[in-house]
Amino acid sequence: MSSSRFQSLSDEQWERIEPLLPSNEGRRGRPFHNDRRVVEGIVYRYRTGIPWRDLPREPFGPWQSVWKQHRRYAGDGTWDRVLQALLAQADAEGKIDWTVSIDATINRAHRHATNTTRPEQDTGGTSESHESA
Repeated sequence: MSSSRFQSLSDEQWERIEPLLPSNEGRRGRPFHNDRRVVEGIVYRYRTGIPWRDLPREPFGPWQSVWKQHRRYAGDGTWDRVLQALLAQADAEGKIDWTVSIDATINRAHRHATNTTRPEQDTGGTSESHESA
């Protein structure tokens, strides 16, 4: 994929991700020929927030193929493994600051802001039945 406004990953980032993706070897059906194109399509879709169907065919290919590969990777745990590996690499390189801040603020919502039903006597009104005879 040539560098364009659709490219989200640098060559260095792709070199870290590519070996973490499953191989097409031994996979039945039509293999995905260009994993980078598909992953770039997935990243582009999440970065822009567009529906899958609006994913530009050029340069990512059919949206159905990109969606299918994303769904496969989400289902088989590939994305979880990629994230864990990238976090481990960044941590080993000292690029992650594990300082955590915890905030114990509690915000209470007004009772009308909740999505719960209230007993009839609490509403101050009466209810009528509108059943047909």
